[in-house]
Amino acid sequence: MNKHVLRVLLNTLHAIQLLIMLALSGCLTVQPWEKGTLARPEMTFEGDPLDTKSTEHIYSSKEAASGGAGVGGGGCGCN
Repeated sequence: MNKHVLRVLLNTLHAIQLLIMLALSGCLTVQPWEKGTLARPEMTFEGDPLDTKSTEHIYSSKEAASGGAGVGGGGCGCN
């Protein structure tokens, strides 16, 4: 067999194996004793509220506009 054909076949088999593993891992359920770990504050998307507030304050100060973290324009009033 040609090396190129063998490499393509091997890559295809690896891709199929990866897709099967991803599909099967999506079928898992969270057990009741695991929910405590998922409910911890560091598992949230926001992270530390004090750090988020500090970062937003610094960002809005640099933008020279009130509410610089929201949707809208900058401080020049040209919207």
